[in-house]
Amino acid sequence: MAARFTLLKQSSLAPDDDRANEEEEDQVDIDPRVNLMYLANEGDLDGIKELLNSGIDVNFRDIDNRTALHISACQGKSEVVELLLSRGASVDSRDRWGSTPLADAIHYQNHDVIKLLEKHGAKLPVAPMHVKNVREVPEYEIDPKELDFTDSVELTKGTYRVVSWRGTQVAAKKLAEEVTNNDDKVRAFIDELALLQKIRHPNVVQFLGAVTQSSPMMIVTEYLPKGDLCAYMKEKGPLRPLKAVRFALDIARGLNYLHEIKPEAIIHRDLEPANILRDDSGHLKVADFGVSKLLKVTSRVKEDRPVTCQDTSCRYIAPEVFGNEEYDTAADVFSFALILQEMIEGCPPFSAKQESEVPKAYAAKDRPPFEAPAKYYAHGLGELIEECWSEKPANRPTFKKIIPRLESICSTLIQRNRWKAKPIRCFEKLEAMWKKDHSSRGSHSRSSRSTNR
Repeated sequence: MAARFTLLKQSSLAPDDDRANEEEEDQVDIDPRVNLMYLANEGDLDGIKELLNSGIDVNFRDIDNRTALHISACQGKSEVVELLLSRGASVDSRDRWGSTPLADAIHYQNHDVIKLLEKHGAKLPVAPMHVKNVREVPEYEIDPKELDFTDSVELTKGTYRVVSWRGTQVAAKKLAEEVTNNDDKVRAFIDELALLQKIRHPNVVQFLGAVTQSSPMMIVTEYLPKGDLCAYMKEKGPLRPLKAVRFALDIARGLNYLHEIKPEAIIHRDLEPANILRDDSGHLKVADFGVSKLLKVTSRVKEDRPVTCQDTSCRYIAPEVFGNEEYDTAADVFSFALILQEMIEGCPPFSAKQESEVPKAYAAKDRPPFEAPAKYYAHGLGELIEECWSEKPANRPTFKKIIPRLESICSTLIQRNRWKAKPIRCFEKLEAMWKKDHSSRGSHSRSSRSTNR
């Protein structure tokens, strides 16, 4: 059985679960050739020369198809890289995930190693979107060398990682090398990229650029460190109606923008709390357009195959989408209603049911119960939610109509809060005046007694 050489810095494309599984594997007898990998990791030039002189293959691969050159590129051992290349190491060898020594060196920002590898002819794998004429390179193209993954952190949703770009934290989504030959995956990546280029709105996550001329291809967006709405609600529980309505306005404005884009509207189709992010000011932004659809005016779309709970969160998906029927922007309105109600109730829709059972409930015309006090749904909020999750998509209001209704509810709630606060402020003012008067009387009395004495 071939051995796997493990170390802190693994392949730039290795999935996290693969890296974790390495630690759990049973110990096996180590192939003596793995010593080459170990010495490359340690930077032991004399030891490497001795092994290579003894006949060890400089291009020996472990169970993950990684070579000593991969290891030294990860670790930034430029002297080892130079030695291995001079002894015939393959400069563009790929590991089991498709990563090359150059890709690993770029991932870990080992600039001296990058220069050495490029000097010896190393090039990043050509991406499916690669153009031959430099004039055709898109304006949004980002040089992958500028993206530093050294201390990258996985985001809540799992598809993006926080990386450093020109001194700023951004979110980067990779299309792994092993799926670049999958036409469906590549097409989905290209479609998402096409959508993001159209979007410019304060309540939608901002697209910053992409890597399309080399592999792995990546999409780069702004990073919102406050996290997503799902995590926020888990921490806070039920939100006050005013807070919920203000959040709902942010979501509605973002979605209205998407639905109003001409000539083709954008249906999000995967709207859920985990795909709604909070910015530094506390406002919300709609994110993650991986399964979004372009919708031509007056037309509807249909999925190529039935949607499953592995594709998306079934708790928020409109019944017509799950039923593999034609659908339009009203599908997002249905999801929006569930999120708004969840903010008031403090728990996901039908939280007592298994997720796979929820679509059946929607198809049977069941909706999550209103269990919070009725006053939390006052001023037409409850009625708006019920209209938005109507069984018939045509009966659901558009976001263009939802926004003014939410604004009216928001104004009413603000006014009520002011009236509630007035008696308290009046009481506090009277109390302060009484204390001041009482204090001055006491001082006057003490002064009189002193004079009399």
